Amino acid sequence: MVTVGEELDKAVRGAFTRPVPKSAGAQMRYLVRQHRRSTRRVAELLGITQRTVERYVNNQIKTPRPQLADRLEREVRARWQPQIRAKAKQAAATTGGIMIDVQARFGYTAAPGTTDQARVRHLTLPLPPHHAARLLQAQETGADEDRLRQIAAEALGEVYFRDNGRRAHGLEVELTDILDLQFEL
Repeated sequence: MVTVGEELDKAVRGAFTRPVPKSAGAQMRYLVRQHRRSTRRVAELLGITQRTVERYVNNQIKTPRPQLADRLEREVRARWQPQIRAKAKQAAATTGGIMIDVQARFGYTAAPGTTDQARVRHLTLPLPPHHAARLLQAQETGADEDRLRQIAAEALGEVYFRDNGRRAHGLEVELTDILDLQFEL
């Protein structure tokens, strides 16, 4: 299932200027540097022993178990290039906005006498910086997927369906079944 939070993360990762370390040893060394050279903290973070972390750092172990490889990659990606990540988010929230490409089922609450039947639409449009700021801020504060989906629906409702207040006054948009979703900063 496509989630708004994962797709926002993917868009921010597109701003990286250097590739994320690929080998388990390089990833482990990066995490150790991020935690002030503390192999104990990294071991607690990953749920392994301190000695195992030291063996990865020294390239005595090269291939981690699949579960550990996933955790290791996730933790490295979450910490990779924080300044580049912050600049990309700041630019999207203040000047550039964010491009959204979504194929989903949209439901409506509208005035009596109009159709409110939900249907699948494919929309590709730029969201202004204030909508991008709301989405990125909500993600940073730990909003759940339902809240992120609601914010995206409100943004699409204002920009596309109500045309920034020029039509369809009072139309409320609900974003339900997301088939495909992509963001671009």
